[in-house]
Amino acid sequence: MITAAADGSALGNPGPAGWAWYVDDGCWAAGGWKHATNNQGELKAVLELFRATAHLDEELLVLCDSQYVINAVTKWMAGWKRKGWRKADGKAVMNVELLQELDAELAGRRYRFEWVRGHVGHPLNEAADERARGAATSFQRGADVPNGPGWNIECESAVSSDPAAGPAPASESVDGDAPDLDDALFSLDEEPEAWHTVTLALSTEDIDRLRVRAQAEGLSPEEFLRGLI
Repeated sequence: MITAAADGSALGNPGPAGWAWYVDDGCWAAGGWKHATNNQGELKAVLELFRATAHLDEELLVLCDSQYVINAVTKWMAGWKRKGWRKADGKAVMNVELLQELDAELAGRRYRFEWVRGHVGHPLNEAADERARGAATSFQRGADVPNGPGWNIECESAVSSDPAAGPAPASESVDGDAPDLDDALFSLDEEPEAWHTVTLALSTEDIDRLRVRAQAEGLSPEEFLRGLI
């Protein structure tokens, strides 16, 4: 099994942006753009990880702190494709080019996504985040972007069923061959069969914090709350 973290970063969101995937210090890659969103960075990181490992037969375990990416791949993508890459409300899916490229890379692959909480000291997630932010900062400053060694012969030693840095306790595993795993009390997918009302009482400070965290993920406050639930 290949265990890797993938992460994105956008300064200003949108703004100078970066992406990175990371296995270990000798096996990682990064890049970015002068102007993009955090979600684009998150998608690009996963896309480039699948491209880098396309020649291998091993299962890929992707550690990711973006619920948007995980839900897009494991829950929403199939429905978007059936509707011609449009959402339930008829509007075009955002980031459709990256999603279509990722969809093509997923074909025939064995993979799992595991959600890890960002910025809590998970070693692989922190390493990917550092490199994604480094790429974004390089674009901001007009400096050379540290691209990393990519997948090379040294990476083969990282293919292990018992990775040195296991996932943090606060994580959620989603199989690539089971696109709709939702054992919660009720579903809050993008296209649920029935809506359920949840009422929350938030202080002004709570709302301000919610908006900041949602913006950092490139989501609306409502979308961010749905992800937390």
